[in-house]
Amino acid sequence: MATSVPTTPDDTANLADVLPSCLVALGAADDAWLRSNGLEARITLRPVRSAIVVLVDGLGANALSARSGHARFLAATKKRMRSGFPTTTAAALSTLTTGRSPGTHGVVGYSGWNPDTGAVMNLLSGWDDEVPAGWLLAPTLFTAAAELGVDPVVVGPARYRSSGMTANVLGGARYVPADSIPQRVDAAIAETVGGHSLVYLYVPELDSIGHKHGWQSDRWTAALELLDGELARLDARVAADVGVLVTADHGVLDVPDEANVAMDPDLLVDVVGVAGDPRCRQLTVAPGTDVPALVEAWRASIGKRGYVASRAEAVAAGWFGAVADDVLPRIGDVLIVARGSWAFNDDRQLDPRKDPKRMIGQHGALTDDEVGVPLRLAGAFAN
Repeated sequence: MATSVPTTPDDTANLADVLPSCLVALGAADDAWLRSNGLEARITLRPVRSAIVVLVDGLGANALSARSGHARFLAATKKRMRSGFPTTTAAALSTLTTGRSPGTHGVVGYSGWNPDTGAVMNLLSGWDDEVPAGWLLAPTLFTAAAELGVDPVVVGPARYRSSGMTANVLGGARYVPADSIPQRVDAAIAETVGGHSLVYLYVPELDSIGHKHGWQSDRWTAALELLDGELARLDARVAADVGVLVTADHGVLDVPDEANVAMDPDLLVDVVGVAGDPRCRQLTVAPGTDVPALVEAWRASIGKRGYVASRAEAVAAGWFGAVADDVLPRIGDVLIVARGSWAFNDDRQLDPRKDPKRMIGQHGALTDDEVGVPLRLAGAFAN
């Protein structure tokens, strides 16, 4: 009998609800508009003139709770919600900005299989030269906001201003560059002084530090303290009719060296594409491969260190939400999702004489550390 795989809830608030809920709070959308567009707004927010959504890359609710003494503003509430799956930036940001699940918007991982070219594409940094036009299958809610009379604004580092991902996943918004966290807070405040705006403020620093040093490092804690102080300042300085919502795209956990597993090369012989993250591998296989047999072989190899599922099993379990026909072939034939703090690496091209470079902080899988993200309501959204 096949090993069961966990199911994911489809009836709880997640990143897809954030922008629709803000549009309702802004008075730009109502239940009829949500229904006609197939969107949910399960976060109850007070009516506001303008709204600021702060997205902190890599800030898990569990990590925040563990460092609550260093982040009194952010940790002042225990509210949280689900990120989605896979817990990786490319998929999660696309969910946030479209209001739809990866199975609908089509960005199914950090990297993904292109069935038209037979190649794996980087879906985070590859939008300039790898990802074809039209890969994102849902319009952004920034475009919808503009049509509804709301000014959509993105505040982020200057280096992302002209990136392909910004043009696609953040399409429809006016980009305001600001490099430091204090500068971004100032820019967000300035954009809400008057008018009717929806501001998205992006904070990548914690994720970058977490990957290199781990979320349990002093550097990560110091960055959290700086962010917390700046968000408290944001809360204090915005106008009384401006709502602030702070959340994250995913959480993080630290993977020790001994938990990095080299995938069995014998089980990769029939694999033509290895996509995803080390904690969420998606394997596309050659035509004619016995997928059920390969799934069982991977289950025997991985054991209790992870879940192994066929594409059909993952879709039936709701991992990617409702999956459109165009998205189905983008998902791997076999998925390997880490449990605990394990990570699965394709080391076939590495020089055996050198120690491989691994990230410390990682994400992508279904653990609560990765899926649970904070939901801090401030400004006019505060209860």
